[in-house]
Amino acid sequence: MIRPIHAGVLDVAYREAGVPAGVPVILLHGFPYDVHAYDDAERELAAAGCRVLTPYLRGYGPTRFRSPDTPRSGQQAALAHDLLAFMDALALPRAVLAGFDWGGRAACIVAALWPHRVSGLVSCGGYNIQNIAAAGRPQAPAHEYQYWYQYYFHSERGRLGLSENRAEFCRLLWTLWSPTWDFDDALYAQTAAAFENPDFVDVVIHSYRHRFGLVAGDPALEDSERLLANQPDISVPSIVLDGGADGIPALGSPAEHARHFTGFFERRLLENVGHNPPQEAPVAFADAVLGVIAAAGQKPEPGPA
Repeated sequence: MIRPIHAGVLDVAYREAGVPAGVPVILLHGFPYDVHAYDDAERELAAAGCRVLTPYLRGYGPTRFRSPDTPRSGQQAALAHDLLAFMDALALPRAVLAGFDWGGRAACIVAALWPHRVSGLVSCGGYNIQNIAAAGRPQAPAHEYQYWYQYYFHSERGRLGLSENRAEFCRLLWTLWSPTWDFDDALYAQTAAAFENPDFVDVVIHSYRHRFGLVAGDPALEDSERLLANQPDISVPSIVLDGGADGIPALGSPAEHARHFTGFFERRLLENVGHNPPQEAPVAFADAVLGVIAAAGQKPEPGPA
C-alpha cells in the first residue's frame, strides 16, 4: 500500500513493509525505474525482520512537489536532501540505505556527508558521487557511446524526445542496460506508469544537464554541492554490488571506487546481472543489505512466521 508523508519540499509517496521495530532499511530506485524494482527484495528483507521503506523519488509516481516555486532540480544534492527530509519526517535517526543509479547516489551522499544518520550502505555501481568538475573530460570511446542518452538530453530535441516517447524511450534503456534480463510487457508497464508524473521530464533533464555543469543548480543546495566537489569518503559499513552485464558500468576501476570507502567494505560482482540488481537479483541484493546490518553489529527483529 502506498502511503503519503510531508517531507521537506515534497509530498513523498512510499511503501512500508516488515517489522515496525526492525532495523530501518530505505530502498532507493533510480532512473528510469520506480519502487517496483524492489518488489521481491522488499519481501526478502521484511521476512528477515527489517522495517523496509521504499519511496518514489522526486519526479516519479505519486510523489509531488509541495510548491510550484520549488526548482524541479534533479541534481545529486537534491536527491540527498530529499532522503534526509524523508528520514526526518519518519523520525528515523539512522537507517540502512540501499540503492542503485540515482537512488544509490542519494544513499552515497548521505553516507558521506551525514554518516551519523547511516548505519550501513549498499550501493550498486560503487562510489556514486558525481565529480562535476571533471565531467567535461572525455572518456574512452568504448564508454562514451554508452552515455549517448545523456548527451541527447543536453538538447531540446532530447527533452522533447523524452516527453513525447517516455515509455518507449525508457524501455529501450532497460533493454540496453540489462541485456540478460528477460522482463515482460506487464512488468515494464507497472513501472512505466511512474513516468507520467508531471515533473518527470523536468527533473530528468535537469539532472543530466547539471551533472555536466551545463545548468545552474538549486541555490538552496549549493553548500552541499561544494562539499560534494571534494569527493568525500564514506566511512559507514558498505557493500558495493556490480552487475557483470551492466550496459552502463561505472567509470573508473573497482580499486578507484574502493579507495573512497574507509570503513568495512566489500565488493560483490553479480555475474549476468545488469544495471538493476534489486530486480534482476533480489536475493543477492537483500543478502547484501543483511550483510551491512551484520557488519554494523545490528540484528533484525524476528519476522512473521
